Amino acid sequence: MFIYRPSDHSAWCLLLSLLLLPVWEAGSGQVRYSVPEEAKHGTFVGRIAQDLGLELAELVPRLFRLASKGRGDLLEVNLQNGILFVNSRIDREELCGRSAECSLHLEVIVDRPLQVFHVEVEVRDINDNAPVFSVSEQKLSIPESRLLDSRFPLEGAADADVGENAMLAYRLSPNEFFILDTINKKDKGKFPVLVLRKLLDREENPQFQLLLTATDGGKPELTGSVTLLVVVLDANDNAPVFDRSVYEVKVRENSANQTLVIWLNASDADEGTNKEMIYSFSSLVAPSVRRKFLMDNTTGEITVNDLIDFEDSNTYEIRVDVTDKGSPPMVGHCTVLVEILDENDNSPQVFVTSLALPVPEDAQVGTVIALISVSDRDSGANGQVTCSLSPHVPFRLVSTFKNYYSLVLDSALDRESVPSYGVVVTARDGGSPPLSATASVWVEVADVNDNAPAFAQPEHTVFVRENNAPGRHICTLSARDPDAQENARVSYSLVERRVGERALSSYVSVHAESGRVFALQPLDHEELELLQFQVSARDAGVPPLGSNVTLQVFVLDENDNAPALLPGGAGELVPRSLGAGHVVAKVRAVDADSGYNAWLSYELLQPAAAAAAGGARGPFRVGLYTGEISTTRALDEADAPRQRLLVLVKDHGEPALTATATVLLSLVESGLAPRASSRAPEGAAGAPTALLDVNVYLIVAICAVSSLLVLTLLLYVALRCAAPPGEGAGAGAAGKPALVCASAVGSWSCSQQRRQRVCSGEGPPKTDLMAFSPSLPPSSVPDMEVEQQSVGGDQYRKVC
Repeated sequence: MFIYRPSDHSAWCLLLSLLLLPVWEAGSGQVRYSVPEEAKHGTFVGRIAQDLGLELAELVPRLFRLASKGRGDLLEVNLQNGILFVNSRIDREELCGRSAECSLHLEVIVDRPLQVFHVEVEVRDINDNAPVFSVSEQKLSIPESRLLDSRFPLEGAADADVGENAMLAYRLSPNEFFILDTINKKDKGKFPVLVLRKLLDREENPQFQLLLTATDGGKPELTGSVTLLVVVLDANDNAPVFDRSVYEVKVRENSANQTLVIWLNASDADEGTNKEMIYSFSSLVAPSVRRKFLMDNTTGEITVNDLIDFEDSNTYEIRVDVTDKGSPPMVGHCTVLVEILDENDNSPQVFVTSLALPVPEDAQVGTVIALISVSDRDSGANGQVTCSLSPHVPFRLVSTFKNYYSLVLDSALDRESVPSYGVVVTARDGGSPPLSATASVWVEVADVNDNAPAFAQPEHTVFVRENNAPGRHICTLSARDPDAQENARVSYSLVERRVGERALSSYVSVHAESGRVFALQPLDHEELELLQFQVSARDAGVPPLGSNVTLQVFVLDENDNAPALLPGGAGELVPRSLGAGHVVAKVRAVDADSGYNAWLSYELLQPAAAAAAGGARGPFRVGLYTGEISTTRALDEADAPRQRLLVLVKDHGEPALTATATVLLSLVESGLAPRASSRAPEGAAGAPTALLDVNVYLIVAICAVSSLLVLTLLLYVALRCAAPPGEGAGAGAAGKPALVCASAVGSWSCSQQRRQRVCSGEGPPKTDLMAFSPSLPPSSVPDMEVEQQSVGGDQYRKVC
């Protein structure tokens, strides 16, 4: 403890410093000052802000405030200079009664962050109360027969001050019959006794009037006085006498009524009626004491008559008179000091203040959640309180001062695991059996954005048929965010990428709130088989958190492409000398679809002439899956010199799409060189046929005019048509190996590769083998004239 003493030796300055200069100490979180009672308004107490280590500029922003139990307006703090001063009159006697120690306990609370300081201000006593007697006149009746040195107890004065200021000394006005003596009472100071020093004679002096003065030990001294009226009685010579002048007894609080406190016993040396005694409370006993205890006038028993509460008063002083029945009666006196023993009859009280709620889930360990104070009106072990928390909570109690605790965070919080805690503070005293009390604090955990939205799986795969309607719903993506409110509000967006030459957002869109994914335009399997992209989910927290999911959209093929005929052949002139099984021409076709939708079959439609002749078998047939036109029998002179074949090409889709090709063959003698031509019909059957006939006649005429020129042209055309671009010189030619595919109709080899785009959000387009057609035999195939017509649409192609 540090005490400041001025160096000035002047007595006045020393007295002034003792009265006004505060004493403070800092330790265990406490600042201590002292101030005299009755100090004027504005009296300096201490530089509280400086002593607590607080900056003056932060007092107002941090909501600096005082809190105290009881009279909170006695002291105040100037927020401009941080000085604690007296705000209103402090009366120590009113505040603490006769307690030896008197202090004001203040709680200094500042926010941002929350801090609590405990300040104790000792109120020093000054000698502001003079000794006071309960009556203005005390009357004593003393028989004239009393012996010298007879003692007559008097009622002492009371001083509301404490310490030296309450130490009383008595003096008696000068007289020749009585002197004054004092008796020390346990913890009660002294009380005066009148001692007879000269025998009384009622006939000479029937009464005396004396002045009893009480002086306290303060500086300056204060006094009080009472008039003593001594009446001299005649007759009864011996007064009753107690075996002791002061009796000390102990009684437990809450003792039942009629419980014996003490059994007094007095004796009288007289005989007969003068020896008979009556016990009674002295007239000086306060009415409140008379209600608590009952006196038996005959036996001298004092019993409990009302509730005895240690917390109301822990001691009682009972003055008892015993009076004999002589004439005049004589009185004996004694004092009974009753000490009340404390019982554990008061449960602790728990007070929760300054709650800092709700608590963010990212709060640091050690964060103060609430301030808790406890009290118990009992004393000793019965008033010693310990606090504990309900188990399995991430908090702990930290003792900041006697009976003051802080509820602080002990471990990390996670609102998604536990959104709130019911914290029960249990206060238990040290009595036997112990008493306890509880206070509940409901701690809500405030959410912070510490969880990103999460999809159920990192990739989603969906299948969509091509030619979908624009705006069709593809799928719904959902991400879950365990946070709350805005931190859990998820919005969805596309991770923009390029798909080939176009932006991803031109193909698909995602609804920001529902996560529904829509196709913005019809998808084409032949253009785009796989659309792979990412969707981002982002919450509305600050800062926002997000995650991505990969969506793979496979475009399923529909049979929306009819077979397309390809150019090919080796000539249109067929020698009549050919036998059965010779290949004279070949129809080639591809389908842009895939799978069964691209599996083609060939069928030779029955010529109209053959049908008219009764359905006779024609000289030619077409391979079902190869498209090769071959002879079914040996040709003869009965066969028409010009053969017009109509070939139907059909895929295996549902429904099937078809195309037709017209092949014109001229049967010539073996010496003539072969020549082929093909043309496609333009819609009607009659017009294309007539056009083809004219072409044939023109070619024959030209050949007749100049056979050399015709042969040269035919050789040139045959060489160009026999080797289509990309096919190579033959089956054994160098190039890419053919892919052999197994099917229900035998082994196939891929004679053509078609590049397809497989587009995703990442990387260049990929190629794949999609369409298959039968491979050609290595032998040369006569030229053909092919007319292609698509049944499913307006497609038209002429193959030369």
